[in-house]
Amino acid sequence: MKIEDILKQVNDIFIDTLDNDQVIITEATTANDVEEWDSLTHIQLVVAIEKHFKIRFTSKEIQSWNNVGEMLTCIQEKGV
Repeated sequence: MKIEDILKQVNDIFIDTLDNDQVIITEATTANDVEEWDSLTHIQLVVAIEKHFKIRFTSKEIQSWNNVGEMLTCIQEKGV
């Protein structure tokens, strides 16, 4: 799947999880860019993404992400 397609699906997950229809993420987006994105919602986002794509992340993978783009690449590498 293309990164752009994964991004759209992940953006929908962000909107649903953060309960904010105005959230628009890009590959450069970080938690500092989204007011509602704190440590608790980070966990909720990861779980929702794992369920949606039927994948599992390691804690090492999660901790290595510096922005949404790195997360998208990780999703893509898992064969999505």
